[in-house]
Amino acid sequence: MPPAFRFLLLPCLCLAAPLAAASQTAPGAGEARRLDAITVSSRLPGDPARRPEAVARLDGEAVARTGASHAAELLARLPGAWASRGSGQEQLLALRSPVLTGPGACGSFLVLDDGVPIRPAGLCNVNQLSEVNLRQAGRVELLRGPGSAVHGSNALHGVVAVAPPAFGSGTAFGLEAGRHGLRRGLLSLEDAAGRLRLDGHATRAGSFRADEGYRLEQASLQWRPRGEAGSPRLALALHRLDQDTAGFVRGEGAWRDHRRFANENPEAFREAEAARLLLHHERPLGAGWLLVRPYARGESQTFLQHFNLGQPLEENGSRSLGLQSLFEHEALRLGLDLEGAEGWLRQTQARPLSSGTPAQNAQRPAGRHYDYRVDIAQLALFGEWLQPLGPGTLLLGARGETLRYRYDTRLPAGNLREDGSACGFGGCLYLRPEDRRDRFQAAAFQLGWRQPLDAHWAFSARAARAFRFPQATELYRLQRGQTVEAFAPETAHSLEAGLRYGREGLALALDAYAMRKRDVILRDAAGLSVPGAATEHLGIEFELRLPLPGAFSLEANLAWSDQRYAFDGLLPGGEQVRRGARIDTAPEWLGGLRLGRRVHERLDLELEGQWQGGYPLDAANTRRYGGHVLWHLRSRLALDEGWSLSLRLLNLTDRHYAERLDFAFGEERAFPGAGRSLFLGIERRD
Repeated sequence: MPPAFRFLLLPCLCLAAPLAAASQTAPGAGEARRLDAITVSSRLPGDPARRPEAVARLDGEAVARTGASHAAELLARLPGAWASRGSGQEQLLALRSPVLTGPGACGSFLVLDDGVPIRPAGLCNVNQLSEVNLRQAGRVELLRGPGSAVHGSNALHGVVAVAPPAFGSGTAFGLEAGRHGLRRGLLSLEDAAGRLRLDGHATRAGSFRADEGYRLEQASLQWRPRGEAGSPRLALALHRLDQDTAGFVRGEGAWRDHRRFANENPEAFREAEAARLLLHHERPLGAGWLLVRPYARGESQTFLQHFNLGQPLEENGSRSLGLQSLFEHEALRLGLDLEGAEGWLRQTQARPLSSGTPAQNAQRPAGRHYDYRVDIAQLALFGEWLQPLGPGTLLLGARGETLRYRYDTRLPAGNLREDGSACGFGGCLYLRPEDRRDRFQAAAFQLGWRQPLDAHWAFSARAARAFRFPQATELYRLQRGQTVEAFAPETAHSLEAGLRYGREGLALALDAYAMRKRDVILRDAAGLSVPGAATEHLGIEFELRLPLPGAFSLEANLAWSDQRYAFDGLLPGGEQVRRGARIDTAPEWLGGLRLGRRVHERLDLELEGQWQGGYPLDAANTRRYGGHVLWHLRSRLALDEGWSLSLRLLNLTDRHYAERLDFAFGEERAFPGAGRSLFLGIERRD
């Protein structure tokens, strides 16, 4: 049994006892339930129709219809979101932001699975969406902009919240196959009493690129002892990824010619596993209601840093225990979050480097570069006051949070070799701090207002402040010339306003925002974390759902953004940043259009267009990618006795495009997009 899974056995046994007791004392099915309106996946209490946040949702039917094999395909259906596809299941997320790299690529976004962050606040995973079972999600919610008071660290640019299928979703069995050797089996089972539910899939996939592919298994198991709505619920989520990785294709235009099929790093790989155990329980407390959610998590991964000189091997992992609690009484909500985690990281270069310059070869010696353990303690208190004022609603929220690190290195401190000897050319590149303790504190606030204008229109406005703490790898995985003391929590101050319209199947949402970030930790073109930067972000987002005559339907999402540097500086890697320059890898436009048609009662068709605008490739804005438009076709044919056939034809026009393109180390680097790809599926659902 994998170590991350073994770690969860003890917490599972510890949680079973209070769950059994709760099943005897919780209110019966006939009693009114105060917390029914809680949006479980995003932890937003209260009726979502009264809240001012900009939230877009995909229900389980939309998730199943998309049939996504990567997060990019699913998030493209939501406004202002881009999951930039890398190799296999790898991705970098953008929400009202550029595509961020390094630890900031995950530290700036909060990903929730069944209401709980998938990683500890200081130990995020840059490919974090791959750890969530998006293919069988019961609901996906996207909160754009700073999170609310319930979210805390990492909810800087937004929150992606995923809920598992609900009880009563039925049972299903499906098989899918397609181009490049994709094979996927899906299974959903639920007992007749509604007590136990299992959802899982296993996927094998190759690629149009040489020596690239992955094997992915994910499952969620849910149990509620009484088999009824409101019963305490125990949930277990499992994830395993075994991937043969392909790196960038290099050189100008490599993403559109024969070089797109190549893989310069056939030896690269990524192996990862994760497990999360959660208990959801709510009960009356005095005149209010109490929601309690204890959880345990374990994860580990090993991968080859094929993108770095010397190709060191990284091994990392963490174990954590936590508790979320929320008390609600009328307009007031108070909460407490507690978490303890232990994490570790080891980076080892197997052989001396000989392919670089003499300085590069000397500064990157063989052996261990880092080998440390870090213990983390997190405490947060928050409160919200959601008060009806006439037909409108006023929201006040605040959160105070503290995060403590206890760092212990198992190698000699300094920029030295593993044995403590010095490197040539001024010392080794990698710098290890002395053992130390660090503490960070930050606060989040929000003031919001939602006002119905008539029976169909509503106006909302929100001012918010959010933060993210420095990640452990930003603090303790240093390079020479850096210091731990230079890093501080990033903060974002945001103003936004929105209009909503809903009537007889027609839904429209329009949002505008302005945000400024301070103490930003940038990742420069040389791969170095640079603290103390500032950026500004402006944008408008649009979403439409419209039924049309003749059994047609139309969905559209469009986002325009203007994202710029708000400081002047020369980065250590040699890039010159000018105040007012556009941030690299930040498309000005992101859009999607989906035209659906029910041909007859058994056949549904959908034509989807995805538009990604152009963006600069470097901080100096000297190079640019022009963007692209992709077209996809999906259909589903219902057969007798619950059987159905599905078809997905992606990149209908066989467009050559770049999933992501940047400029680093003196050359263009790209992840090329796949050509026209056909996938077929068969499913039986009861």
